[in-house]
Amino acid sequence: MPRIATITNQTRGTTVCEKTVLADNPWLRLRGLLGRDSLPAGEGILLTPSPSIHSAFMRFEFDAVFLDRNMRVVRLVERLPAWKARSAKGAKSVLELAAGEIEKRGLQVGDELAVTTGDQVPQEAPDTY
Repeated sequence: MPRIATITNQTRGTTVCEKTVLADNPWLRLRGLLGRDSLPAGEGILLTPSPSIHSAFMRFEFDAVFLDRNMRVVRLVERLPAWKARSAKGAKSVLELAAGEIEKRGLQVGDELAVTTGDQVPQEAPDTY
């Protein structure tokens, strides 16, 4: 059973993906989004490690967020169609989102993302008043 996480944008204080499958083993990475007819807004898959992706056999377009080892965005690819491949220098993982989510969530190169799973307690910001 894959682990599910929430991805947040620490730079902007926003949520990037409410329901993210953590594809952190060879089988989950190989399977990826294959066999699905769509990817609803708010859902995604984090492929790690994965410096590149392909959309062979895909039935829909999607957005791809390439991340370095510190979860900093190094490249954004919007609406990747079927039968294409993409990579990014320095990328260690890729977050695949529904088409249009990069723009909708305001992601930019340089943003720092964070993963929170159900087995983690999110840190609260200290009081500033």
